Amino acid sequence: MGLDSRESSVSGWALVVDVSLCINCRNCVLATKDEYAGNAFPGYSAPHPPEGLETIRIERHVRGEGSLVDVTYIPKTCNHCDNAPCVKAAPDGAIYKRPDGIVVIDPVKSHGRRDLVGTCPYGMIEWNEQEQVPQNWNFDAHLLDAGWKEPRCAQACPTKAIRALNVGDAQLAEMVEKEHLSVMRPELGTKPRVFYRNLDDALSHLVAGNVCEDLGGGQLRNLEGVEIILRDSADGGERIARTDHFGDFRFSGLIAPSSRIELRVRKDGKEKVLATRDRIGSVNLGTLLY
Repeated sequence: MGLDSRESSVSGWALVVDVSLCINCRNCVLATKDEYAGNAFPGYSAPHPPEGLETIRIERHVRGEGSLVDVTYIPKTCNHCDNAPCVKAAPDGAIYKRPDGIVVIDPVKSHGRRDLVGTCPYGMIEWNEQEQVPQNWNFDAHLLDAGWKEPRCAQACPTKAIRALNVGDAQLAEMVEKEHLSVMRPELGTKPRVFYRNLDDALSHLVAGNVCEDLGGGQLRNLEGVEIILRDSADGGERIARTDHFGDFRFSGLIAPSSRIELRVRKDGKEKVLATRDRIGSVNLGTLLY
């Protein structure tokens, strides 16, 4: 996706999250909670409560079933949108966007403004009952203004699934194109500054299975290294995968919620139909005999 001609040409902060690297260790959640729980940062944030109110959340997505399952985790937080509905809902400056792209909820001006919680279409504004203020993850703006090179969530991530960048729009656009980055719900037109790599690993559907050769006498042998061809009625396309050492195969990136699929195996220059069936969501086809 492109950057849709963002308004600012100066450098700004952006977050890049690689879904394939997130292991659900929750270090980002804990580091952020440690930073804000019981700590006031005047002009930036009122204290967060010690329990609840997670401004960074980890969402789990499971695809497949049985022995062939993919589990991916998506860290979610304030998207610091360039076209933020929450900012538009607060013309008095209770929520504002800084020149560097960071969206800040003013802890004084937003006091008592519970109505602002519902202005985020991503559900990433939380209500602090004790302090009576709406709160978001503000990119640790107080730390960045003090000279930190990255927010604590990025610093604490052991797999580098979270990267914080302060770059110009041209460089950001080039990165989006080169790394095939995407955003949550682009149809909203909010222009998020939180980008994701490998988001299809979680949001698309999976077709998986195992291919065995019948040797007779009740003996089966896994077919390793053969081509499996998937034809999908939803897009009319053809995908090719190769079985692993255990005869397992996986197809990812199926967008349509349902379709009719045909699976063929290609071995020694010959093709054979393995299965034809209707698919709903992700599916494990189990063992298919060659």
